[in-house]
Amino acid sequence: MDVRQLEYFLAVVDHGGFNRASRALFIAQPSLSQAIRSLEKDLGGPLFHRIGRRAVLTEEGHALIEPAREAVRSLDAARASVEAVRGLRTGRVVITSMPSPAVEPLSSMAETFAARHPGVGLTVRAAAVPQAVVDAVRTGASELGLLSARELPVAAGVRLHPVERQRFVVLAPPGGPFEPGTALPRERLAGQRLIVGEPGTGIHRLTEEIRASGVDLTIAVESGHREAVLPLVLKGVGIAVVAEAWRPLAARAGAVVLDLDPPAFLHLALVSRSGPLTPATAAFLSLALAADAPDRCYL
Repeated sequence: MDVRQLEYFLAVVDHGGFNRASRALFIAQPSLSQAIRSLEKDLGGPLFHRIGRRAVLTEEGHALIEPAREAVRSLDAARASVEAVRGLRTGRVVITSMPSPAVEPLSSMAETFAARHPGVGLTVRAAAVPQAVVDAVRTGASELGLLSARELPVAAGVRLHPVERQRFVVLAPPGGPFEPGTALPRERLAGQRLIVGEPGTGIHRLTEEIRASGVDLTIAVESGHREAVLPLVLKGVGIAVVAEAWRPLAARAGAVVLDLDPPAFLHLALVSRSGPLTPATAAFLSLALAADAPDRCYL
């Protein structure tokens, strides 16, 4: 067994099959298949059920994921530590983020980090709900995560680093039901058509809380694509309640942006693995949590 075989195994898992994994790895599929067969022979059991063109993990395959990620992480950490002796000039930080935090504060964190370490790359992966972010860090798919939630989750096996809280705002189309103003009472949402995120998101949960308080709302669109919310609002399909990370972009696009009254907030946190971090990831986390980071509404 060698680490290359484990990297190939994880590529099949992460990309959902041999075809996509071979393309991502830039190797021929027969070479990938042979490497996996050699790994299976060394371990003494099948890692995948081959069903047509599909590859479904066996119980042995599921059991290998976490140790394989740990082995690959250890090698990455060893390489990065050697590089760190010469200064943090190369490397890559992999972070899984929910959509709204990816707009802000992640963009500001990336700006600060890139200015300090221009040779280090950043890979941002998407997750729709907080648990998906935690799972990505816990399983080793990412070293860092960035999540937002009405209440921060209790998560075993990872560390949560509170970053800030963001207020919810209402987006409405220009010339629509609301004029620009200081704040919008929740009861004035009665009768409106709302565009919301998928269940499990803070936005969806707040919408349900407002409905439960007696405000008559209609969910016009439930979208798992957060980037579609603002265009839908601008086209007059409905209004939306979103995190204030979207405020500057929405205002520049011409939407009416109003604070919600009484206010409601999302709590944001970075998530890191419990074990040692690679030097690049440790540097990113340190800068992101630094006291001189851009102004935020800290918890």
